[in-house]
Amino acid sequence: MTVFNKFKFLQIESRIYQKLSGAIAFLGGVLMALTTAPVNAWFLAWIALVPLWILVVSYQRPETEGKLQKFLLFPASFFLLPLLWGIGYHGLALSWIMGIHPMTWLGVPWWPSLAIALFCWIFITFWGAALVTLWAWLFAIALPKNSSNISRFTRVLIGTALWCALESFWSQGSLWWTSLSYTQSPYNLPILHLGQLSGPTAVTAAIVAVNGLISEGFLEGRRKKEEGRRKREEGREKEGERRGKNWIDFIWPAGLCLILHIVGWSLYDRPLIQPPETALKIGIIQGNIPNEIKFDSAGWRRALEGYTAGYQQLADRGVDAVLTPETSLPFFWTNEYQRSTLSFYRAILDRGVVAWVGGFGQQENSMTNSLFAIDKTGEILSRYDKTKLVPLGEYIPFYEILGGIINRLSPLDAHLVPGNSQQLFDTPFGRAIVGICYDSAFAKIFRYQAANGGEFMLTASNNAHYKPPMLAQHHALDVMRAIETDRWAAIATNTGYSAFVNPHGETVWMSRINTYEVKDAAIYRRKTKTLYVRWGDWLMPLLLIAA
Repeated sequence: MTVFNKFKFLQIESRIYQKLSGAIAFLGGVLMALTTAPVNAWFLAWIALVPLWILVVSYQRPETEGKLQKFLLFPASFFLLPLLWGIGYHGLALSWIMGIHPMTWLGVPWWPSLAIALFCWIFITFWGAALVTLWAWLFAIALPKNSSNISRFTRVLIGTALWCALESFWSQGSLWWTSLSYTQSPYNLPILHLGQLSGPTAVTAAIVAVNGLISEGFLEGRRKKEEGRRKREEGREKEGERRGKNWIDFIWPAGLCLILHIVGWSLYDRPLIQPPETALKIGIIQGNIPNEIKFDSAGWRRALEGYTAGYQQLADRGVDAVLTPETSLPFFWTNEYQRSTLSFYRAILDRGVVAWVGGFGQQENSMTNSLFAIDKTGEILSRYDKTKLVPLGEYIPFYEILGGIINRLSPLDAHLVPGNSQQLFDTPFGRAIVGICYDSAFAKIFRYQAANGGEFMLTASNNAHYKPPMLAQHHALDVMRAIETDRWAAIATNTGYSAFVNPHGETVWMSRINTYEVKDAAIYRRKTKTLYVRWGDWLMPLLLIAA
């Protein structure tokens, strides 16, 4: 009976431990999410991965027979830990996606609109959580069953390399936003300057490595404590040994964090050389056209009036060029007759100031979401087609299967097609680096253009259908791209945040949200090439080889 009671107690204790471990993992993910807008507690990123790391490394793997089973088999309780961490992080950080509801302005009834929004939120949350779960599984497989057989530094190297590799793989697809690197933007500018060395991977690696060393310090302290307890029971503990210097184990993460910030600061502290002859006076128009009317006749009239008046005002101020947001004037600019009837186009011919206009282009039987460079004669000098289209919002993945079920969330009558990943955008002032909205989450798009002569950065976005946290997170991504490429950036959005950002990631000016604004400022063309622009993401394969 005593044995039975003891066994029952151990079962209860095990269930309590599993629930507690799950809660701790989820809380760690929530802490990581709090580093993003609207809370922006970026410093939490340096400890938020610690709970999950400790739980994964200290997890007791079950005894199994056969090499394949030992390699693959883990109980559901193990996979639940990283899954909960991922849900806490990605779910909370991406909760702004619910801002697409209600979509009644698209003709979607209220309840189906809610269902679509919830589906999007749940899907992208679990897509992000899948990365964390795969990392934990691969990490656990890579570690020997007896953790004492491998040094803490090797474990940190393996864990960091795996996380960076998975982020790199995930970023090759269409669903990517919540890299650990963006938790530091736009406030921790010294660390963000590590992006000039190897892009977002350098920042992610720094965060994961510091978290790993903190975790290993905790585990080492726990091991010493357990060893001391056994010695006391056996009477082998020497006098004064109980007062162990556990704090020494935390010198490593503190030292690494300090060194990383010093390296980043050395890049951040370099003066910006801005010869007057490289200056460009750029005007931005934030039209503030709500999505509810954006694609009907009332919205078109309001857009034409607002953007035409803004263009004329900026032309009178003597700007070199005017930038408008994504699809600010939702017409086919590749159709010469259609654009010739627009008041904005006639204003270009009248004032003779270059305009970079967000609109639609045609590609055979499909449409593109494009930014057009219109010169003073009204000719299209260059064109950039949005590379990364928003799944469900601008195109339907597996359209043959899902098209009839979901139809479309876009008000467009034709299918949008993505632009080529190797586009270049020429202007009368030199080559520009361009991104449209969702492109901002993909560093390689900007790196390619910078490596091929891009001298300044332009981004055009809509964002009107999302909540304010998304607008702030989008700005954080644009800040990262400006730092990585070492370029000045002009950012035009429909409802906010429009901005001017310098190569150090400092926001020179930022608009308010949901307001009509016209602003001009000087930016500077630059020909520098950071290590990341020259070599790309060299750190990730190096970490994998070392691990």
